[in-house]
Amino acid sequence: MTLVELIAPLAKNPHQDRVLAVLYYCERYEKKTALTVDEVRQELKNARAKGWAKVNVADVLSKSGPLVDTGGKQGKKRIWNLTDSGRQHVRILFGLPKAEVEREHDVGTLEDVVAKVQNADVRDYLAEAIKCLQVGSLRACTVFVWVAAIRTIELSMMSKGSGTVTAALQKHDPKARVINSLDDFAHVKDATILLAAKDLGILDKNEKDTLTEGLNLRNRCGHPGKYCPGVKKVSAFVEDITSIVFA
Repeated sequence: MTLVELIAPLAKNPHQDRVLAVLYYCERYEKKTALTVDEVRQELKNARAKGWAKVNVADVLSKSGPLVDTGGKQGKKRIWNLTDSGRQHVRILFGLPKAEVEREHDVGTLEDVVAKVQNADVRDYLAEAIKCLQVGSLRACTVFVWVAAIRTIELSMMSKGSGTVTAALQKHDPKARVINSLDDFAHVKDATILLAAKDLGILDKNEKDTLTEGLNLRNRCGHPGKYCPGVKKVSAFVEDITSIVFA
């Protein structure tokens, strides 16, 4: 969503709503936690907000009471940010449930990961996960995040050498095939890969156990059934995966 799209429905609203919407958008989507009056005015202009040139941004902010706060200066200019009350005001304004905030946070987390990932396949999986998360497809998001995570673990294992990896896998599954390339992992169970990754020093016991719990969630989401995880469940899953695999 762009700022233009966010502000467009507020054409008939008071100036305050549009100013607060700018602060909300910049905080949630651009990671700008505070803006100067000039920056808010420029954002309104860029978003082609109705009557932007006539908005006395400084006056609007100073009269917004507990919805905003000023926590310092940028040079000689005061910077403004939303308070929790201000965020709640904007969420009510747009009819956003509280769960939307957690989803936005997870989208931001995954976007940060994507920016650092070098492997093209992993980036693509995470990009698909972000798209799913943005529209509330939590089961699909869980599956794509898991695929990105297990591929990243496989890449780390391959750096240990084919023979070492094969031996670690066959310790837990004697029938596991010889690993000569990444494609060979397709014939190995993810649970076995996690056990071998621990033996190879890629994961410690707690990380392996946590990822095993994540694999269980992925399986419940990826197989036919009525189970559908809640936002908090998926948020915890994303946090675990990113902190262990992509940190």
